[in-house]
Amino acid sequence: MPNDSRPAVLELIGNTPLVRVSRFDTGPCTLFLKLESQNPGGSIKDRIGLAMIDAAERDGRLRPGGTIVEATAGNTGLGLALVGRAKGYRVVLVVPDKMSTEKVLHLKAMGAEVHITRSDVGKGHPEYYQDVAARLAQEIPDAFFADQFNNPANPLAHECSTAPEIWAQTQHDLDAIVVGVGSAGTLTGLTRFFRRVQPNLVMVLADPLGSVVAEYSRSGTLGTPGSWAVEGIGEDFIPSIADLSSVRQAYSISDEESFDHARQLLRAEGILGGSSTGTLLAAALRFCREQTEPKRVVSFVCDTGTRYLSKVYNDQWMTDQGLLQRKRYGDLRDLIARRFEDGRVISVGPDDTLLTAFQRMRLADVSQLPVLVDGQRLVGVIDESDILLGVHEDASHFRMTVASAMTDKLETLLPGASLAELEVVLDRGLVAIIADASGFHGLITRVDMLNHLRRSLS
Repeated sequence: MPNDSRPAVLELIGNTPLVRVSRFDTGPCTLFLKLESQNPGGSIKDRIGLAMIDAAERDGRLRPGGTIVEATAGNTGLGLALVGRAKGYRVVLVVPDKMSTEKVLHLKAMGAEVHITRSDVGKGHPEYYQDVAARLAQEIPDAFFADQFNNPANPLAHECSTAPEIWAQTQHDLDAIVVGVGSAGTLTGLTRFFRRVQPNLVMVLADPLGSVVAEYSRSGTLGTPGSWAVEGIGEDFIPSIADLSSVRQAYSISDEESFDHARQLLRAEGILGGSSTGTLLAAALRFCREQTEPKRVVSFVCDTGTRYLSKVYNDQWMTDQGLLQRKRYGDLRDLIARRFEDGRVISVGPDDTLLTAFQRMRLADVSQLPVLVDGQRLVGVIDESDILLGVHEDASHFRMTVASAMTDKLETLLPGASLAELEVVLDRGLVAIIADASGFHGLITRVDMLNHLRRSLS
């Protein structure tokens, strides 16, 4: 049952800092970032989580013992879980499968029930995350469907809190705001407030490439949606609460540019933001540099980058997704996920223990390791089955050396070998060892081959 006393953590939502960007080229403009990552749940969505639950309690849609249901790319779910669990409600969330592992773990740690569904289907498909959530809300007794995409409390939260904070923090001197659209609550709430206090303020839309929102704001045409890796913003439809009337400039930002700008923000300003923050920063910098006279511009650090450490800030994931540029050879070396020359190879030595090999496999999330002498010369390969064969009769055999269990009869492929030759090796259940006279270059697994084929899709 919900407690009558209001949890103290909820008082920490809002009143987030506004900081000036000082180490990027902002042209003639001054750019500020509002650190919504400083909310207790780590994102701007804490504001609407609180507003939607409070509104539902007031009008009786959410009663003691009820269940909160929502479709979310993660942050709205975290906001709802923060507020809902603090008040004692059951929270059921439906999330697309592209959501970061950190978000899912965070939701589960707070006691939310998480249903993961497909991210490759659109609105109207039975497995589309919003449709699944609506169906669950009908099936669960005493459920309140938060429905951020249609809930008037969503934009109202920003009209009544986010916008007045920005206006006060900029001393009533502001020319433009750069914002993204997920549910469109932020854009709509800001538009309503600034239409009253600063009618000439320009809204600048930052949209992932593949989303339909930017083109719709420019031409009124609803194009064909694509796909994007950025989480939390971008849509394949126009939310019913969206007010695009104040948008004067719209930028479509690629995943590569978004992720790169998020990483640049951390290196340059020491601010750890998520993937959507990278989209907003890229658009804000474009807008600022295009201006011919000084303007004061605000954008957002939408959420904390700590929930994207396995993605945005993981070189291996970025490389696998084709989002991190590296030297191209035009041969099999381009398929190697961890190239020796890049210092990315995870290896063991022949004198290391099987326990060391097992722990490194788990840490790197791989099933096999090259065995290198002095970290240079390849003398073998060890995989999970080699370790299991060595220890299954006696766990103390984990203390045996890698040399006692590794495969030392190595079949190698030259970098210039064909994909057909590579497939023959992989079809035999082996890992492909790429080496030539200059030495060992790396391993290619079936997962690496699949990543290569996926990236080759148009």
